[in-house]
Amino acid sequence: MAPNADIPVCKLMNYGKYKFEQAKKEKEAKKKQKTFEVKEIRITPNIEEHDFGFKTKNAKKFIEDGNKVKVTVRFRGRELNYLKLGEDALNKFIEELADVATPEKRPVLEGKNMFIILAKKVESKAN
Repeated sequence: MAPNADIPVCKLMNYGKYKFEQAKKEKEAKKKQKTFEVKEIRITPNIEEHDFGFKTKNAKKFIEDGNKVKVTVRFRGRELNYLKLGEDALNKFIEELADVATPEKRPVLEGKNMFIILAKKVESKAN
């Protein structure tokens, strides 16, 4: 065969072996992949101090385990007139978890629920 030849060349291969190798590569790629689970914590705008502490403790545990936390404030009935209370509760949640988490975006109101998503704080490597 000439090295510069312009002829079509085909490779004979075992298709079963090829499929097996592809499956093995996919499995290896999946192992290295990091998956995030979103845990949800629901609160009301007029939450008591003890309940708030309990919920923040759970959220901190979820974040340290590598999950994202969605904090939802549910407004019922006339509570919808006091959106500021719900926003204050979410901001207080952000302050409490500031050492381990950062909010992905500002509080969002969807229907009767206001929510934020907290993700684990990225450690910057200072040299």
